[in-house]
Amino acid sequence: MKNNSKARADACDLCRIELDHVGVTAGADVLLQDVSFHIHCGQLTALVGPNGAGKTTLVQSILGQRPHTGRIRHVDADGHDFAAPRIGYVPQQLPFDREMPLTVCDLLAASLSRRPVWTGVSKTTRERVHQILNETQAAKLIDKRLGALSGGELQRVLLAMALAPVPDLLVLDEPVSGVDQNGLSLFLQTVSALRNTHHMAILMVSHDWELVRRYADWVVLVQQKLLKQGPPNEVFSSPEFERIFRGEINRNLERDKTAGEMYKP
Repeated sequence: MKNNSKARADACDLCRIELDHVGVTAGADVLLQDVSFHIHCGQLTALVGPNGAGKTTLVQSILGQRPHTGRIRHVDADGHDFAAPRIGYVPQQLPFDREMPLTVCDLLAASLSRRPVWTGVSKTTRERVHQILNETQAAKLIDKRLGALSGGELQRVLLAMALAPVPDLLVLDEPVSGVDQNGLSLFLQTVSALRNTHHMAILMVSHDWELVRRYADWVVLVQQKLLKQGPPNEVFSSPEFERIFRGEINRNLERDKTAGEMYKP
């Protein structure tokens, strides 16, 4: 889809990604067991859980990077298997030499063309790069050196890379970790606009509960197994969530109580 959900349906009939009793083991260790849920197009699904819960393992399974039991199906509007879906991936961070004389345009041009960037970027490719960056409100960064980008700017550039071509499933793996508040808001506003414009399925791994509460349509709570799924408020108020995150919840309450006492008249 290029500009709206109807156009997207003309280009691709993907409806949802179905995880059916997915399990992953590493030797005698059970990393995931019997995990089943759906990721629907046009929705942002947030994957939450404590450290070591298996979130990264689950993402790797969806990306086809890790063997698993059970099934992961990409399903079209008629309920049939959908072959070769396009998946875009935005990592938590991109390791690179920040002193390298590489611009944002060079980076995206290298992903769009077989032509080595040291020979120059063609006018056509540069126009395509500008168009992609514009979707993530990053067009003004086109000639900025990669190492000079802020955390939020870099994430919007990586998001632009994940959109070429426009994916059926966009996976965001802790995409705003270490990003300042302004960069965080702009990034998530951009992701929400992409969801509405392209009607793509989005899976976001996050530890930021307020971010999830504000932007997610559906939340999946895992700790080796699927513990709870539903709308954000339903999951966050569930006994399962409270049991896993009781210590963190109590720390937040104590912090808020202390802050309130500090500002009493």
